[in-house]
Amino acid sequence: MSYLVAVMVVVAAALVPVSTGKTYIVGDSLGWTVPPEGVVAYSDWASRHKFMAGDILDYEEEDQMQTTSNKPFTAAFDPSNPLGFLEKVFEFVARESDLFKSDSLIKDVSAVVRMVKEKVEVEEKKRKELKAERIVRAEKKLKEDPLLATEVKKKELEPEVMEEEKGSDAKEEEKNGPRAPNKGNGLDMDKYSWGQSLQEVNVVVPVPPGTKSRFIVCEFKKNYLKVGLKGHPPVIDGELFQPIKVDDSFWSLEDQKSVSILLTKQNQMEWWKYLVKGEPEINIQKVEPETSKLSDLDAETRSTVEKMMFDQRQKSMGLPTSDEMQKQEMLKKFMAEHPEMDFSGAKVC
Repeated sequence: MSYLVAVMVVVAAALVPVSTGKTYIVGDSLGWTVPPEGVVAYSDWASRHKFMAGDILDYEEEDQMQTTSNKPFTAAFDPSNPLGFLEKVFEFVARESDLFKSDSLIKDVSAVVRMVKEKVEVEEKKRKELKAERIVRAEKKLKEDPLLATEVKKKELEPEVMEEEKGSDAKEEEKNGPRAPNKGNGLDMDKYSWGQSLQEVNVVVPVPPGTKSRFIVCEFKKNYLKVGLKGHPPVIDGELFQPIKVDDSFWSLEDQKSVSILLTKQNQMEWWKYLVKGEPEINIQKVEPETSKLSDLDAETRSTVEKMMFDQRQKSMGLPTSDEMQKQEMLKKFMAEHPEMDFSGAKVC
């Protein structure tokens, strides 16, 4: 309809009588095309010319003229309005190509959309499958080793301590108070080391390679421990921090290189601050309940296990899970970006 109006305007203007014929290119450099400003472009063009009878109007088609602008596409993508971005894309394509002149335009565009949609669905399916596999691995780890759950809960409830601060605290404690425990929840001394769980204490005393068991001196009583080599001053000789179960304690010579001693605690609800009286104390507030096993997992499985435990704890307390919290944050951000919209009935699904 708009084209018809434009033609009528041009034809009407051409009816002004004149004796000499002249050829006009309709629209001049614009040519005969879909004008960006609408049909008013041709009305303005006609008003700038005085046509006479006998003049020739040449409707030069767009493909006969050099109309390619090589103008770059500059529209910005707004995730909250993707269709608006597509509209800009189609307008740009319409200006810079003949795509919208094709009779199969709708069919061709639909085919492209369908192809992209299928690709996205395949990628989403793969992502969900990988996520499901990680969850299965994590659940298997939890079933095989319940200690993982204990450690994850502990890590969630305790604030993270910076590595630098931990190192600084350890040095300060070493000078002025209890020392930070080693990985075994005990202490590494000059001539031996010891570690502990709530149930038992493990002591390792290195000996010269090739040492025979008959040269070992290892005596333990309810409140006393002595370890060393015959004919030499004992390496350990003193009163234990707390009583042990003598009948459930023993020692062995490992590869003729070290003496390994296991002492079973009588009180299995308390951590030892030291092995024998007189040696430095450890800071029992920094003792790990069990040897860390979560760190043995790969990064993805560990992350999944921690997320599962966090979500379980949140649900038990009636609080949102990590996924629900993420959706709430996205909704808040969208609401902040669109204050003109009414979100009174919005819900997070």
